[in-house]
Amino acid sequence: MKKEKMNAVEHSDLETTHLQITTRSTMTRNMALLFATSSGMAVANIYFAQPLLDSLASEFGISYSSIGMVIMITQLCYALGLLLIVPLGDLFNQRRLIVAQMLASVLSLVLVGIAPTANVLFIGLAAVGLLAVVTQVLVAFAATWAAPEERGRIVGLVQSGIVIGILLARTFAGVLTDLAGWRSVYLVSGVMMLIITGVLYRYLPRADSKRVSISYVNLLASMFILFRQERILRIRGVLGFLIFVVFGTLWTSLVLPLSTTPYNLSHTAIGAFGLAGVAGVLGAARAGSLADRGLGQLTTCIALVLLLFSWCFIFFTEYSLILLIVGIIILDLSVQAVHVTNQSMIFMVRPEARSRLTAAYMIFYSLGSALGSIVSTNIYANAGWNGVCLFGASISALALLHWMITYRFTAQITGTSDLK
Repeated sequence: MKKEKMNAVEHSDLETTHLQITTRSTMTRNMALLFATSSGMAVANIYFAQPLLDSLASEFGISYSSIGMVIMITQLCYALGLLLIVPLGDLFNQRRLIVAQMLASVLSLVLVGIAPTANVLFIGLAAVGLLAVVTQVLVAFAATWAAPEERGRIVGLVQSGIVIGILLARTFAGVLTDLAGWRSVYLVSGVMMLIITGVLYRYLPRADSKRVSISYVNLLASMFILFRQERILRIRGVLGFLIFVVFGTLWTSLVLPLSTTPYNLSHTAIGAFGLAGVAGVLGAARAGSLADRGLGQLTTCIALVLLLFSWCFIFFTEYSLILLIVGIIILDLSVQAVHVTNQSMIFMVRPEARSRLTAAYMIFYSLGSALGSIVSTNIYANAGWNGVCLFGASISALALLHWMITYRFTAQITGTSDLK
């Protein structure tokens, strides 16, 4: 049945583009590390603002209940970039697309760094979010070049770089803000992005590929057809949405209790909490290998249970920073393990459409992060940290319920059933 379905799809309007790599070299560890480093630097740009929310609110006169808009704008534009830019990787040369996006990101970072008003700040952050999707073009490119038997491991390694970028973004932003003000964060990042762009231009693989011409409109339309036809994309997309609502809820609102009484922590100290999530790197790397071995469902189950459990520790943030750190470790480990497993399962289908599959899935990620950001800051302003934790735990429980309901369907689609 599955084979008949695939054959039918191959002759449908969905097959608007086809990529055939005719010359492929082995994905070396150094090349994988370059993909990981570049992805981490690019994604860090959309997380710099999280530990800086109090500074931005003060300088631009934005209330605490509305400051979550800063993160929401970035994430929504990230989602827009996933829809409009990432699919181009199935149509155009990915190497050129990556370099062009990186150069444009440099300009957007400079704009944020010199923003004189809140409106210019929002425009700059919107551009940062739109262009940061180069991370997902890199992920799809890495998945294309990796051998099938190591694809999960390579995706996990690149995802580890993304996790490190997210974690170091907060630490980097906190330290630079205390040393030279929040604007220095974006200006220094712009210089670093320019340097890594030069490295990518020099070392990214040059694919000898054949592509069939297609209109941009049809390319975008094919994403919605993919969503309709591939059940695994729908199931894992919703799961990705839920876990990143949780992720955005914690990391956007956390700066608020830590920057006020009784802690009154500096930006450097608040940013350092991101380092507690280094367990997420372990989760990303290990989850990819487990998915390669057919244990994606078991990995997902354990991770979602731990995600819910993490809020038992995070709840006591206002009483114990040690318990908060434990909760952060568990939450980041869980989120990244599910995230990489989601991508590994989705990449099992439609190899010629990996850029579009990546874009479609990551739209859920971005929307989830945006919702978590704006809702959590509003909840904190009205119900305090207890309200934030109740919301985070509720969404975590909903994610676990979603996995339980869809377990049988996922097992049928992927041909695995590792919970016996």
